[in-house]
Amino acid sequence: MILFGEASLRRALREYVLHFHTERNHQGVDNQLLKPLATVSTTDEPIHCRERLGGMLKFYYREAA
Repeated sequence: MILFGEASLRRALREYVLHFHTERNHQGVDNQLLKPLATVSTTDEPIHCRERLGGMLKFYYREAA
């Protein structure tokens, strides 16, 4: 990743913090998300991928019903 100036650094940090708090499992809390965005009630939905920072961070999820 190449950062050009303070604005791109701030954007990269904002994206990482959002991924860290909402999309990453944490071992210290029994591999749960800190702030889950939604819960899934069925497993019949297709799996989607959300990419951040040009694909360096990926989060796989199912749409909530």
